[in-house]
Formats: sequence, structure tokens, C-alpha cells
Amino acid sequence: METTTGTPSNTIGSTKKPPPEPRENVRLRGLVVLSFWAVVIVLGLPMWWYTTSIHRARLPLQEMFDWADGKTCKPTFPLRITIEAPSLTLTEAQHLVRTTQHALDDLNEFSAHHLRLRLGSSLGYPNASLVSGDTPSFDQRQTISGGYGRGEETALTVHLEPKEGLVAAAADLQPYSTTLNVPYVPSQVPSVSSSSSALADVIANKLQDIFAEEQATIAYILTSTHALGNTQQNLAGLGQVPQIQSASSGFRGQRSGPRTLNPDLASRLARRMTRSLKYAATYHITISLFTPTASPSSWEIESAVNEYLQPLLDSFSGISDFTVDTQVQHYASFSPSVQQPEYDSDFGVWTLRKEDLSGFINAAEWPLSPSIGAGPTLNFVLYVPQSSMAPLVVKESRASSWLIPQWGGVVILNPSNADVQPLTVSDSLTKDEIRPALLTFSHQLLSLLGTPQSPPSLPLQLQTLTRVQAASLLLSASSTMGSLARLTVALPSIAIPETVANVVNRTLSHLHDACTSLRDGQFHLALEHARIAESYAEKGFFEKSMVGQVYFPDEHKVAVYLPLLGPIAVPLVSGALKEIKRLWSSRTRRD
Repeated sequence: METTTGTPSNTIGSTKKPPPEPRENVRLRGLVVLSFWAVVIVLGLPMWWYTTSIHRARLPLQEMFDWADGKTCKPTFPLRITIEAPSLTLTEAQHLVRTTQHALDDLNEFSAHHLRLRLGSSLGYPNASLVSGDTPSFDQRQTISGGYGRGEETALTVHLEPKEGLVAAAADLQPYSTTLNVPYVPSQVPSVSSSSSALADVIANKLQDIFAEEQATIAYILTSTHALGNTQQNLAGLGQVPQIQSASSGFRGQRSGPRTLNPDLASRLARRMTRSLKYAATYHITISLFTPTASPSSWEIESAVNEYLQPLLDSFSGISDFTVDTQVQHYASFSPSVQQPEYDSDFGVWTLRKEDLSGFINAAEWPLSPSIGAGPTLNFVLYVPQSSMAPLVVKESRASSWLIPQWGGVVILNPSNADVQPLTVSDSLTKDEIRPALLTFSHQLLSLLGTPQSPPSLPLQLQTLTRVQAASLLLSASSTMGSLARLTVALPSIAIPETVANVVNRTLSHLHDACTSLRDGQFHLALEHARIAESYAEKGFFEKSMVGQVYFPDEHKVAVYLPLLGPIAVPLVSGALKEIKRLWSSRTRRD
């Protein structure tokens, strides 16, 4: 029997290998891989880059940081005080102005807010011929007062009038006047050779007393606003911060002591700022009549508003505009969170607990809209209790009205015939019956708008409010510019459209104009520029396209792209690696 012998190696070696791949196929496969990569590189990547690239408009970042850090603008408030002294000669009037200015400079330790005196421009000096023969020219008066730009507003007029029989000079400021009347003894007029004067001290101390609260408020704004960065560094060149302090003790020629913003004063100013609303160009006022019964069914609110409230609103025309709406709501019950009034037999009144005042407004059932239109809404509620629960007062203070910070006010209108039993509520409220409530609403409105309590003259209070609001808006817009710049630097992937760049440029332009207007004493113009700057700054910071990018980080992009590009990238990369390996092997064999 024949036996076939062989080794295992021969048996394995006899297995057929696949035929070599034709060179044309290898070349074709390489061209296919190359074509795919060419499409990706030439078309895919540019298209992806174009469609997903983030446009970042160029912003003046350094200028924005400078505004936020207080390096571009140091707010100053030069107040022009006009001196009218028709009974004095030109030389005497000039010397009195100089002496009073020196006394004011000695009293003032906060140079950002300073008073500058000048002689009235329309005065005739009957005794001027004894000195020069003519009334001083405009240029001469500018030299006397230190120089003023055109259009500068006069903050206060000091009218000097000689009066016989006075023991000492005095000063009187009327509640609705911007003129400070100063009757004086003719013998108190300083001689040309004297360097001080009791009359000058009286005027200087009174002026310092009038504007003391304004100085403290502006100082508080400057020290509490982050727009100025390091407060101590930025205020170093502005002098010490003033404290509200009566200067009446200085009428005898004594100088007030150093003025610093003490913690108690800062706390008082902080409460006032917290109570008031943010500045707006337009406010909406809603006056509501609520009653738990069907009476009263009507009220003469239109004529009452026109007579008692509208004059006050008209005086704010240079600061803000107002719209007034009224409404009546019958069967208005208390909020469920408020404990029912308790009867106080000792005083014969119904009382509300002080802790229930914050929940007195039944927001769930009373139709009080939080906002009407673009501006904030101020709600003033006139509540008429039912006759069986009147008179109604606050238990702790026996008051019938209270203020709700940043919202409005409430007045409880108790029947006027409180001594008649049983009490009755009339079906209609007359204009005279509404008058006390509207006067209370007027005082509450002043508090909600941030109007200072001094000086006692309303026109001067409105001037102070104008300057304070201009400073607040200027610093707020500057701070917003700094926040936008920091956001731009911190998020390099955030989109910055051209509209934001245009808004930033407009904001910076109006900020510059506002700062210039403040420095020139044109405070109403400064308020207008600051208001526009604040509006543009808020618009740029809250741009919709930018806000969306803030909440779309890179991790989200990876999560979106990976499922789409992964299946495509794997075969392309593996094919490219095989071709590179083949080319490298063939090159090695040739070598």
C-alpha cells in the first residue's frame, strides 16, 4: 500500500492567496478617499466656518473700562448763586461777593459740589457812579464770580435788602420760591479793606445749610456706586464728604467742623434710596377708590386731581412726565392674610395692627395692575371703610395713611361726622372730602420719587432732585458699560452684533455730553443726556442675541456636533489612515 508522506508546512503553504489588487483599483480607491477629503476641506470646512462663525463687532473696551472706573469723568456740580444787592455800590457789592465766596470755600470740604457766587446781570446800581459810573458789564460780572459757561442755570438768588432796626442780619427762604431774602443792617456792610464780614458769614452759613442734604446725597451716590471703582481713590481729589449739619450755629461767625458721611446719615440716605423708585422719563399714577360696600358710588376725582395734584405734577415737567388713571372697586374685602380690625374701646376707634399693613392690599382680588406701558406705575389707594367699622386707624400710631416703598401709598378715608352716631358713608365723595387724601398722596409721591426733605422750598427740592438723578443715571450707565466690557472679555465666544457697537458708541457720546453739561452747570440738559445714555446702555447690555449666547457654552456645541460628525468622520479618517499606510509600505519596498 502506497503511503503519501509530507510535512505540515507544505500543506499550509499550498493555501492559495488572493490575487494581488490591480494597480488601477488601488489608484481609484486612493482618488475616492482624496476626493472625499477634498470636498470636506474645500467646501465643507469653509461652509461650516461661515455658517457657524460668531460675529464680534469691535467695541471701545478701554474707553468703557475707563468710564466704569471713573477715569473719564469726575462728576462736578457747580451751583450758580446770584447776588442781588441794589442798595450797594458796585465796589461794595463786588467786595461782598468776594468775601462771601471765601467764607463758602472755607465751609465747603466737598469740592465736587460747590457754590459759585456772582452779581445779578440785570441789576442797576444807582450808586455805581461813585465808583465807576456804569453798571458792570457781563464780562466784568463773570470775572467777579469766577466765570460761567453760557446756559448755566441759576440755583438760587440771594436778595439783599437794608432794613433799619434789626439787631443782626437774617435769612428767609419761602416754601415756593428760589429767592433767599436777606434783610440786613446797613452798618453790617463790609468795608473794602476788611477781609471778613458778619453779613458774609450769615449768607455763607445759610447757603451751606440749604444745600447740605444735597451735598450728602451726591456724596452717598458717589461712594455707593461701583461705577467709580475704588471710592477712596476716586474721591481723593474731591475733598471730604459732607454731613448734613445745621449751620445756624455759625451765624455768629463760627465755622462748622469737619464733615464726614457718618453711618447714621448713610443709613438714612440708604433708606430713602430704597423707598424711592428708579428714575423713569414717564410714570403712570393710578388712584383707586376701594370700599367693602356699595357706597360711595361716585367721587369728584377729576376736578380734585386738577386742583390739588396736577400743579405738583406740572412742576415735575422738567424731570418726568405723568399720566393719571382712576378706578372704583366696590365690595373690596381685606386680604386673607390681614387680621380683622379690632375695636379699641378706650379711644372709640377700630385699629389695624402695624404688621398687617404690608398685607393690607388684596392683590388677588383688587384690580391693581403692576405696570401700565413702559414706565413704572404708582398706586395710590383710597380706602373707605364701612360705617360699622369706622373710624379705622393704625393701632400703634393712630395714623390713617402709610407709604409702601417703591409701590405707592394708602389712605383710609374715615367719615367726617365721626362724632355723630350711627356713622354713615355718603353715596358720593365731593372734591373737598377728597382733598386731604390727595394732599397726602402728594407727599407720598414726593417720597417715592426721591425728593429730598430740605431745603424747604419745593423748586429748590426739584433742582436737587434733577442733579441727584443726573448723577445716578450717569454712574449707572457708566457701570453698565463696564459690565458689558467685562462680559465681552470673559466670553470670547459670545456674539456682538453691530447694533450693540452702535448703541455703545451712542451711550459713550451721551455720557460725555452729560458730564460736560454737569461741569457747565446745565443740569436739566445733563439729566436728559444721562437718561438717554442709561436707556442705550440697558438696551446694549440686554441685547437678545447676546443673552442667548451666554447660556450656550462649548459643552453644548460638542453635544450637538458629535452625533452628526462622528459617523461621517470615522470612515473618512480610517480610509485616510489606510491609504497613508499603503503609500508608506510601497515606498519602503521600493527603497
